[in-house]
Parts: sequence; structure tokens; C-alpha cells
Amino acid sequence: MINVWEYAAEFALEKQEIYEAIDTVFSSGRLILGPQTEAFEEKFAKWCGANFSVGVGNGTDAIFLACKALGLQSGDEVITVANTAVPTVSAIVAAGGVPVFVDVNPDTYLMDINLVEKKISAKTKLIIPVHLYGQMVDMDPLMALAGKYKIQVIEDCAQAHGAKYKGRTAGTIGDVAAFSFYPTKILGAYGDAGLCLTSNEVVRDKLRRLRFYGMEKNYYSIEHGYNSRIDELQAAILLKKLEHLTSYIKARQKIARIYDHGLRGTSFILPQSAPQNEHAYYLYVLRHSRRDEVIRLLSEKLINVNISYPWPIHTMKAFDHLQYKLGDLPHTELVAAEIFSLPMYPQLEESQQFRVMDVLREIDHQLS
Repeated sequence: MINVWEYAAEFALEKQEIYEAIDTVFSSGRLILGPQTEAFEEKFAKWCGANFSVGVGNGTDAIFLACKALGLQSGDEVITVANTAVPTVSAIVAAGGVPVFVDVNPDTYLMDINLVEKKISAKTKLIIPVHLYGQMVDMDPLMALAGKYKIQVIEDCAQAHGAKYKGRTAGTIGDVAAFSFYPTKILGAYGDAGLCLTSNEVVRDKLRRLRFYGMEKNYYSIEHGYNSRIDELQAAILLKKLEHLTSYIKARQKIARIYDHGLRGTSFILPQSAPQNEHAYYLYVLRHSRRDEVIRLLSEKLINVNISYPWPIHTMKAFDHLQYKLGDLPHTELVAAEIFSLPMYPQLEESQQFRVMDVLREIDHQLS
């Protein structure tokens, strides 16, 4: 079986560093919000080019706490997209917000900035662009719109560690950015972990309080807060892995170039990178009008692929209260019916990748 993702090969290469990180934490006497968390926060912010970061429990909490830190109130509207993971939207709802969806660009699958202004109302408090699959949303016109209407922006960077837009790293353009370090991510932990990135010191301090019951000192809450602290153990592991993040991205970009070359001329629609972007290739996403048949044929050849995501948020029962219907987001809906992701991780062997492409070319010929 060729898997769409696995961590075993990476762990084999980095095992000694991971064990050293674990030993450092267990020997320190500090298991929560200790020196490893502080070091990781400082170095990740510096790596991205921001002033501050605040480690939290997971990527969902990062969005939730960012919403709260920027003052989202019950009933406030948040403009985002429906072709994202459920956590993007569930965090908005948990924070009291009302998600308002815009359709996507049919070529890049990213938020269509030309549609955003039509969705802005007197209730709009935030915009959350989702940097999807390793590629960033067109941020300059979005930030211009946000400035025009005095709306704040939270970048959802769960799939975009190290992606760039006009030379700027994901997470450094909006007011706050939310990162997930779920194990499959470009920079993945060995469990759950997340982080908020900002260059605003006031927001940084607010986030620190919110993740720890509203406290600045133990046992005294200044404001209502929550419990969402990055685990010291995961912070130590991420601190080690951060040293490899650039090489992870370069390896993914090399794999993408090989796929691009090997699948050119087939009936599969290949990923399109916007000219101002440096794609980090969290996923390599193909499209085909007979997607489900393609996946079945790949499975028969022991090639495991994935769909991110098969159901747009506005079509899910859990979000019926938002009162969307099929046809409201036509590009989002069409893309969801046709996309699938090929195996993509830094340790994917070239022989495995060529096997995937050989089978895809056979399928292409079979379906033509």
C-alpha cells in the first residue's frame, strides 16, 4: 500500500531528536507552559516573520481564541469559505459568530476575493481567509477591503506553514493567524497542538490570558477565559522539527514538480499556483469528473488517496441553521465532487511516486 500520508519514515530519521526533546521535558520538572513552549513560540514567530506567537491546544482553539481576542460577539458575522475543514466553521460558531460563505476561485480553490464585498454587512466583524492545500489567498485586495470597512482578518494557516504571498509568509498579513500542528500538517506534532500568530502586543497578551482561564497569575482571573494550553512535550518536539521545516517544504515542492511533469497531458486537472504565490504543497490536489471511479481504481492498485473535502460545510446537517442550499456556492460544490489528493509527504520515495503516476496514466487511458 502506498499511503497518502505517513509519519513512520520521518520518525525513523528524527527519532534521536524526538527522544531528546521528550527527555528534556521530563527532566525539567515543567510539563505545562514551560521553557520549551516559550522557546517554540519565539522561534516560530521569528521563522514566520511576526513579532509574537501564543501556543494553544489545537488548531480549532487557535481560531476560536483568535475570534475571542478580536472581540467577536454573539450574532456577529464572519465571512469565510465552505470548502474547508469543519473546525474553521465550528470554531466561529463556538465563539458566537455567524459564518457567511463566499464561493471560491474555480482554478485555485481559494476564496474568491471579488465576491467578498457583496457579503459585507453592518454585522460583519471578521473575515477568515483559508490558505488551502499549501497556497495563500490573494491577501492584498482582501486587506484593502478589510481596511475600507474596518473589519479584522484572521488567517487560517492550518494547511499553509511556510507558504508565501509576494514574499510574505503565511500568517504575517492579517491581524491574527491560526495554525494547526495536527500530525499530518507540514509542521506536525505527535498529537494535538496549535498556535496563534500576531504582531500586536495587546492581542498577544489577550490570547495568553484567554488560553489560561483569563489569568495572568495563578488563581486570579482578569476576564473569562478557557483552558487551551499547548502541551510542553509537543512544544519541545515542534521546536526540534522546526529546524527541518524549510527542508520539509522543499521536499514537498520537489514531489509536486515531479507530479506536474509526469501527469501533464492527461485528463486530470493539475493544481494551479497563483503567480504571486510560493506553494508549500501541504496537499497535491487533482481533479477529475469521474473522481470516485478513479479512486476505486487506485485502491485496487493499493494506492491510498484522500479527499479534502468531500462535503462543503454549507451542505452539512450540523449547519442547517445557516439556511444555505445546494446551488448557493456552485464552484465550491463542483470542486468538492471532483478533487482528490495524491500521496504527499517529504519521505515519499521516488519509486512510489512513479508507481502512482504510472497507475494514474493507465487509468486515464482506461477512462478515455
